[in-house]
Formats: sequence, C-alpha cells, structure tokens
Amino acid sequence: MLRGIDVSAYQSSTYSTAGLSFVFIKATEGRSYVNPKLSAQTAHARDAGLVAGFYHFLWPGNLTAQAEYFVKHAPEKAGDILAVDWERNSEGTHASNAEKDSFIRKVKALRPHNRVLLYCNRDFWLNIDTTSYAGDGLWIADYVTAAKPRIQAKWRFHQYSSDPIDKDVADFADKAALKAWTKVG
Repeated sequence: MLRGIDVSAYQSSTYSTAGLSFVFIKATEGRSYVNPKLSAQTAHARDAGLVAGFYHFLWPGNLTAQAEYFVKHAPEKAGDILAVDWERNSEGTHASNAEKDSFIRKVKALRPHNRVLLYCNRDFWLNIDTTSYAGDGLWIADYVTAAKPRIQAKWRFHQYSSDPIDKDVADFADKAALKAWTKVG
C-alpha cells in the first residue's frame, strides 16, 4: 500500500515527504484562484521523487472555461495525475453530475497524456453521484481505516484522514506500478 498526502495553500511548501510515494497539490479553483504555493509545493514533490498529482476545486457552471483554466495553471508533465475535486463549495452548492462528467472529459481532451481522476467524499459517491463516471479512477474520501473505504466501487486512491494533514493511500503494488499506470498513450 502506497502512502501519500494532499496539500493546498494551507500547508507548508516544505511538507514532510518521509515515507511518501505521491502527493496531490491543489492547483486551481473555479476560474480565478491559483494556489500561491503551487510552484514551491510542486518543486518540493519533484525534488523528493514523488509522483505528483494536481487538483481543481470544481464550481457549477462554465465547465469549459474551468477546465481550460486548470490545465493552463497545472504543471504539464507526463506521468502527473490530474483530478477534479467535486464537493460542496463555500456557498453550499456543487456542480451537477453532468458538469462533473463534462469537466473530466474536457480535461482528458486537453491533456490526453495525463490520467484524470474524480475526487469526492463517500456521501457524494453514494448519494449525489448518478453516473459513476470517474475518468481514469476514483479518489475517495472516507475517514476510516486506510484502504478500507465503505464503498463497493473500485478506487485508486483513498483519503482516510485529515488530521493533522490529508493522508491518502493508493491501490498499487508499489511505486513502480503507480508510475507505470500514470503513463497514458
């Protein structure tokens, strides 16, 4: 079981990489926010030899513009993972299933050489999602024992804790298997 974390502007640019194989870094949100620590957090991950992933916090509406904004700002490197963070926003709303699916498809079209994942929590997966479309894989948040999310669907990444930092595991035999999976086309 591979270990990783996810970070945003709330975390240090020099987060601990001890024992980690991957890191997801918040890149963008909506059509106007870019993580001010994105470059430094990315350099730190790459310097540590981690597989890097980047995520976009999705808002309802303007899906093409949001996808274009995300790929404009997220680092572009073969083997990086891209993800959409689908959850309630600060206004209490969320993108629809059709919007979530459209965003994933648009990012896959714009970045055909990167894996594109869906990140959501267990409640969204079980009670909001109606399409089960997760692009190249599901990154599920469920704060239970690592690698034991309470869902029936196949998952690739599991966020199992947020204390004191978001901790994740990946369903790959080893880091070489993860790196092999990230290579598209």
